[in-house]
Amino acid sequence: MVAGDLLSRARAGDGEAFRELAESHQRELQVHCYRMLGSFADAEDAVQETMLAAWQGIGGFTEERASLRTWLYKIATNRCLNARRAARRRPASEWDMSQFEPPVPTPRDEPVWLQPFPDTLLEGAVDRPLGPEARYEQSEATSLAFVTALQLLPPRQVAVLILRDVLGFHASEVAEMLEVTVESVNSALKRARASLQRRQQLAPGRQPPPAAGSPVEDGIVARFARAWESADLDALVALLTDDVFIAMPPEPFGYEGRDLVARYWARQFGAGRRFDLVPTRANGQPAFGAYLRVPAGIRHAAGFYVLTLGGNRICGMTRFDNRVLPWFGLPRSLPSR
Repeated sequence: MVAGDLLSRARAGDGEAFRELAESHQRELQVHCYRMLGSFADAEDAVQETMLAAWQGIGGFTEERASLRTWLYKIATNRCLNARRAARRRPASEWDMSQFEPPVPTPRDEPVWLQPFPDTLLEGAVDRPLGPEARYEQSEATSLAFVTALQLLPPRQVAVLILRDVLGFHASEVAEMLEVTVESVNSALKRARASLQRRQQLAPGRQPPPAAGSPVEDGIVARFARAWESADLDALVALLTDDVFIAMPPEPFGYEGRDLVARYWARQFGAGRRFDLVPTRANGQPAFGAYLRVPAGIRHAAGFYVLTLGGNRICGMTRFDNRVLPWFGLPRSLPSR
């Protein structure tokens, strides 16, 4: 069935034809909404709202103005902009830092709603042909560092940068999607690029991450897993860069620098606590579900960790709570060993 026939049927009210048309775009729209919102759960909601709005408006859609894909991106982008603006009105959480035992965490300007994105859902979503003006590799544009940086930009700048530099839409297409002028798009893009460049500058001497699945990445991940499961603090610290940072959303702080991270980990492994790791991948990066080991009985999940690599070292780790485990097909607990 050619797309033209499906479109005609969908405009006539055929729900099955609409689903067949829209399904081929759904996964890439989910990645797009995730980049804009930084939250896997919020992205799922935004995609559902997009599909509902598209179904309700398909009768008036015409390919004379834009392709179906561009039209869907327009709807999704504006749903995400509404969500970002609503989120700005949420009251910020207050944290009493005196409640923490040493080492006291370092406050950071991190998005507290950040969530990881399963690599299994990236398949078929980031290999679509990009527009001629795309500037980012898709692997870079789904990394936690990139998504984190996007969340600190104003909503309009986020939308423009993703549509122009990540997806490669022309300025005129983006202007139509956002219902603004081309001049406004170019101005927002210039400001977004400058802000992102300042935040993404590599620390002096830090190398880019190794390729996914490369021997270098596999070696670092294997050494980390062995050291973590055996609570070998010296081996863990040897894998870190000097400026390593551990983030822990939804808390707006973490631990920065080798010494603080080592002291934090020492407390985690205190009193003989040991963990088993189950490997997976998130945002194109190595990740693990961590389970507290007990002498006998069920091993309960203790968190979800995503590693950020720089060269042959670990320059960051983000800890998420147990709520994210089902997205990666990981259980809340493991049977006794």
